[in-house]
Amino acid sequence: MNTVYIYDGSFLSLLNLIFELIRNNIRPDNIKNELYFPSLLDDVINLDFDSSKDVWNKVLQILGEYAANIMYYVFLSEENNKELLLYYYFLNGLKYRKNIVFRRDKRCVSEALRVSSYVVHESHKMKGFLRFKELENKVLYAEMEPTNDVILLVSEHFRKRLKNEYWIIKDVGRGILSVYDKKKYVVVLEDYFVLQTENVSESEQDIENLWKVFYKTIGIKERKNDRCRRNFMPKKYWKYIIEVQEEL
Repeated sequence: MNTVYIYDGSFLSLLNLIFELIRNNIRPDNIKNELYFPSLLDDVINLDFDSSKDVWNKVLQILGEYAANIMYYVFLSEENNKELLLYYYFLNGLKYRKNIVFRRDKRCVSEALRVSSYVVHESHKMKGFLRFKELENKVLYAEMEPTNDVILLVSEHFRKRLKNEYWIIKDVGRGILSVYDKKKYVVVLEDYFVLQTENVSESEQDIENLWKVFYKTIGIKERKNDRCRRNFMPKKYWKYIIEVQEEL
């Protein structure tokens, strides 16, 4: 039998479960969120633990901010068995503390660094590639479809950069929205929010056309390098980037 421990899908719930497993000296076969559909060979276990514990501060005290943030970035990834990876990463972290990030000889550490780097790198791309358009109600709206669940990282960036605007960022693939009201942002399912994104402001279309003309004008045809451009701006993001949509 394959023993699978279940958590509610949140980062703090996962951390609490990892603490509980380590405290009881349990080595899980796998860890999955509550949406996991078990097979006939799975022995699914829901542990009772106190989810009110300030577990994140404990992780910070043990690992330090840099090594602890790696755990959060791994959690945001779409990596298969990321929960089990985080279990072994933290288990080793109890031994090596802040020096855990230097133990690349440990497979769990090298994998965690690889995955977290990918998540951070993609979030940076989203911050640069995101294109807002102004709706009739003056709300700024943008769509993206990242591989990883980076909407919180992107939202935190624009909370600082566009702090005096109302804006909405939609993760199309996950069907979630980040809604900002000039004070804070909240992430909600799109099913609970009615959007009419086809109605843009009077000036929006003119601005988009001007931007497309500018983009084409500054380009030098003889120096065009599509392979280099795709390295910096992967084609999977193009359908949400105004200036290159026509090239798809």
